[in-house]
Order: sequence, then C-alpha cells, then structure tokens
Amino acid sequence: MSTLGAPGAPRAPDVTGFTRALYWPRTLFARLALILCIGLVLSQVLSFTLTMTERDDATATMMTDYISREVAISVALLDHLPAAERAQWLPQLARRSYGFILGPGTPGEPPDASRSRQVEAAITAGLAGRYALTSNSVPGVGEHLQIHLQLSDGSPLTIDFRPAAALPLSNWLPAVMVAQLVVLALCCWLAVRVATRPLNELARVADALGPDLKAERLAEEGPSEVARAARAFNAMQERIAGHVAERMQILAAISHDLQTPITRMRLRVDVMDDNSEAAKLTQDLREMEQLVKEGVAYARTLHGTGEAPRRVDLDALLDSLVCDYVDAGSPVSYDPRLDVAIVTRVQALRRIVGNLVDNALKYGGAAAIAVSESAAHDAVTIAVRDHGPGIPEEALEKVFEPFYRLETSRNRGTGGTGLGLAISRQLAVAMGAQLTLRNHPQGGLEARLVLARAA
Repeated sequence: MSTLGAPGAPRAPDVTGFTRALYWPRTLFARLALILCIGLVLSQVLSFTLTMTERDDATATMMTDYISREVAISVALLDHLPAAERAQWLPQLARRSYGFILGPGTPGEPPDASRSRQVEAAITAGLAGRYALTSNSVPGVGEHLQIHLQLSDGSPLTIDFRPAAALPLSNWLPAVMVAQLVVLALCCWLAVRVATRPLNELARVADALGPDLKAERLAEEGPSEVARAARAFNAMQERIAGHVAERMQILAAISHDLQTPITRMRLRVDVMDDNSEAAKLTQDLREMEQLVKEGVAYARTLHGTGEAPRRVDLDALLDSLVCDYVDAGSPVSYDPRLDVAIVTRVQALRRIVGNLVDNALKYGGAAAIAVSESAAHDAVTIAVRDHGPGIPEEALEKVFEPFYRLETSRNRGTGGTGLGLAISRQLAVAMGAQLTLRNHPQGGLEARLVLARAA
C-alpha cells in the first residue's frame, strides 16, 4: 500500500516553490526585463543558428556541385591520357577535399555519413553512368570516402574524398554578436523602465497619502493609459477628501447642535428639588458631553492634524507633562531621562502621552515613563507602563478600535468612552510614529510609542 500523504509519512520538500522563490524576481521591473531579455536572446540565438545552418547547407551544396563537375572532367582527362602519363597529372588534379589514386584503394564498409552519401550521389550523377562505381568508407579518424572505378583500358582509379571542415567564422562576428546582445539588454531596460515608472510614481503618491488626504497630485501626462490612471487617481483623492470633509462638517454640526440641549438640560437639573436624581442626571449629562467631545476629537484625528512639525527638547516636554500630573497628586514618574531633540508635532505628542498616562492611572493606579534611543540613533521610543492587570493578548490590537472597551480585564466602572487609544493611534499615524501595546514580563501593561528623530 502506498504511504504517500499518510499521517506521519515524510513529505518531500517543495522544490518547485523553493526554485520559484529563489530565481523569480519580486519586482515587476525585474520580471519584465528578465522576460524580454530572455526572449530576445533566445530569438537572437535561434536566428544565428538558422543562419549558420543555412550557410553550411548552401556551402555544402555548392561544393558538391563543384566536386561533381571537377571529378567528371578529371576522370575524363585521365581516361584519355596514356597510362604512363597519368601519375604526372595526379598532383595537378588534386584539390583540398579530394584526390586521385591509381589503384584499387582501401576496402571498407558502405558509407553511412550524410556528406559522403551526398558526394557519392553527385559524382555518380556527374559521371553519367559511363563507369561502374563502387564506394566505401575508410576506417580511421574523421569522415573518409573512396569511390572506385575502372578506366576504359581496365586500369583501376580511386577517388579519395575527405570532407573539408566547415567554413570558419569571421573574427569580427563574435564581437558583433556581443554588441547586439548589449544593445538588446539596454533597450529592454529602457523600455521596461519607461513602462513601470508610472506605477512606481503611483505607489509613491499612494504611500504618501496620509490621514490629512493632502498628497501631491499625479502628473496627468504620458501615454493615454498612464494619463487616464493618473486622472482617475487624482479624482479618487478629491472624492475621498470631499467625503471626509463632508462627514466632518456633519459631525461638527451635530456636536454643536447637541451642546445647546445638553446645556438646557443641565440648567433644568440645577433647579430640581430631588438632589439624588439631580446628581444622577448631571452625571449622565457630563458623560454625554464628554462622549460628544471625544467623538469630534476622533473624527478630527481621522482627517489628520494641521499642526506643523517643529524641533523640541523631548526631555523638557515630558518633564513638564509629568510635573503637571505630580502637581495634581497623580503618581507619575519619569526615568530614565534622555537628552535628545526631535522634530515632531508637539501638541499631538502631548495628547498621545497624556492619553497613555491617563489609561495607566485609571487601570493601574500609577504610570512610569521611560525613554530610550535605537541603536542606529534614528528613532526614539517612549514607553508608558502601569502595574495593572494587563489585557489579554488577543485584545492588544482590538483596544485601538473606536468605542471598544474591555469588560473583564479592565474595570468598566472607571468610565471612559473607548476612544482614547483610538485617538492616540490616529495621531501617531498622522505623525509618522508607531504605537503598540504589550504585556510587560514583570506585570502590567506597557505602551510603546516609536518616533523618528526627524519628521
């Protein structure tokens, strides 16, 4: 019974996938260039092979016709000469590929080489049946044919044929072929580069499209297909920016309109006699107002931030932030410190760190801020750690979703709208930073904000 595919049976390695990953390039530019170069080189080699084959065949046909005529004339001349004078004429009648022997020659097997059979047929046709011919190949190195006949006086005559080597190539032909291949490779490279440049430009502009939707426009020029794609991409950017702006206006209008009834309700609550119910309603109104403010803030971060990056002393910025919390009686520490200047959006950074510290205080009771620099000195990491219960591993990314709140790992009774981390993540994206969460090995949750030193 075959064990192929049976559980526990050894599985052969995926050689095809390994070969494909090893030899097949990943970029479109390299793939197109490779396909075109291989195709053109193969066509060039095929053309050269066909040309050389045709040249050899034409040369062989011409040489065979020439030998047929020359041998017929030479045999006729030797047949008319006296037997004593024939030996004197043999050197003059000999050629590069054949000669004459006054004798029976060397016996052997019938010829089997195609060139020998072709020459034999041509000589037989040239002598026009005037002589009885026999032929055989001579053992030895290379092709060697002998054709035997008898002259009119009964003297044996042997035509000794050794096919000449193929015509040599000209000295300049290899250089011309190399030059042609170089020209073909350059043309392939130029054609593929021109064809893929619009795709690279499109990818660059698409990568530069941030939350503010203010990426540069593509140049609507070039071939019709490229210009059409550029126009479609520019129109898409405009439509997206228009839709987001429209929703921002709607959200701002709703927020503005909600402020009035909320304020009116708070005024009515203030004049209520039942203090316990009034306190509950006041708390509900405050939560509604906070939810509206956080929702507007999150929508604005989705649309990016208009704050311009500027150079700031990171140690001074974090120290002032920590001092504000300490003055308010919150257990926030900052150590170790790092004397480094970065270029970033200061207010956005303050809000991100503030949100992370607020979460650490709310769910862990205390917050510890630490700053470190990467080995390449091109990025700075701000870590905010608490000593709370942490969160499940599968929820480390879900907590960045808007309005997502943990019900078991965190105390829901502490309040919150579920937008703090979502706002922080959006601000980090707008700044070109990276915000992640992880459960610290020694307990608690650690938020890590990685900033580039230069925006």
